[in-house]
Amino acid sequence: MSAKKTNNKRKTAASGEDVEQAKKMKVVVSHRSHCKEVGQVLVLGQGDVGQLGLGENITERRKPALVSLPEKMVQVVAGGMHTVCLGETGHVYTFGCNDEGALGRHTSEEGSETVPGKVMLNEKVVQVSAGDSHTAALTEDGSVYICGSFRDNNGVIGLLEPMKTCPVPVKIPLTEPVVKIASGNDHIVLLTLDGNLFTLGSAEQGQLGRVPEHFSNRGGRKGLERLLVPQMVKLNRKVRFTDAFCGAYFTFAVSKEGYVYGFDYQSINAVKLTCFRNSTTAWVDFSGGQHHTLCLDAEGQVYSLGRAEYGRLGLGEGAEEKSEPTPVEGIEPAKGVSCGASVSYAVTREGSVYAWGMGTNLQLGTGEEEDEWSPVKMTGKQLENREVLLASSGGQHTALLVKDKQES
Repeated sequence: MSAKKTNNKRKTAASGEDVEQAKKMKVVVSHRSHCKEVGQVLVLGQGDVGQLGLGENITERRKPALVSLPEKMVQVVAGGMHTVCLGETGHVYTFGCNDEGALGRHTSEEGSETVPGKVMLNEKVVQVSAGDSHTAALTEDGSVYICGSFRDNNGVIGLLEPMKTCPVPVKIPLTEPVVKIASGNDHIVLLTLDGNLFTLGSAEQGQLGRVPEHFSNRGGRKGLERLLVPQMVKLNRKVRFTDAFCGAYFTFAVSKEGYVYGFDYQSINAVKLTCFRNSTTAWVDFSGGQHHTLCLDAEGQVYSLGRAEYGRLGLGEGAEEKSEPTPVEGIEPAKGVSCGASVSYAVTREGSVYAWGMGTNLQLGTGEEEDEWSPVKMTGKQLENREVLLASSGGQHTALLVKDKQES
């Protein structure tokens, strides 16, 4: 009798393990930020290193131009000097500067970096992000692959290992499935299924939310591993995060209760931001440039804060620096916001895109180099009868994902 009982117990334990194993194998992550609508990619601005994806001979576009890609796309992100596109099949395509491996593919053939090329990844990708010199890809099972390099004010710091760049994607070692990735210029934030945040990259501006100021320069005496090995952001009390966003040098995270946390270099911890304390406003999107931030609330109202030069706040001629979110007028309700270094974009729920800020790099789509201090609706032949799904802006170029209106 007792032998039989033991046997049954064993079987039960084994089947429990099998169930657990099956669960692990079947994890398919999802998050509201994963793009589902398919479209085509348009680019504009300066493309000296191939970041427009239009070939070696086209280095600028004053109006949006269509990029030739092998399939319909669900997401496009502009890095500092490169562009990353995610196809509806889960394949990733890149073009632009590959000096530190940000394209995740070999570009020894002359001119191959100036046109889209496929990144070899054997898993289906559901989201991509990009910084100045790195690209990240989130797979459907919650793994994250990354290529390129992080930099600080003194140059390359490496990617996952000190001073080592990665020319092809490598997997970030993590024990929890990731549901969303976001990149700043030189850091990346990983939001996990359990609501935790992991960060890695440069810590000079406090953007990792876990490195005190005296360790922010290359990890201090603890070395670069402190920055490049992904570690969890810990707060004084348990906070479950539901979303995370990056600007060039900052990180915002939204808790389950709707509080907005920012990463402040004065503190080892993320801090609750009092300027977003308005309990009647649910914040749904953030983006940041070099010295300014855009925010979007659930009603579709766009706000800006930060420095006002070049018109990047969109608050009109003569606007001054703002330390609190300030409504940007003249835009219909928006569904997304995006910043380049000194430019700003809002994509409306109806599918228009508004631009404002520095005109020097031709990123605003006006066809001119003048700065715009208030939002201007972008026009152009490639935008006729098309709905804009999203906008993303890099150092000197901007990319849009659009779809034909009859497909709506």
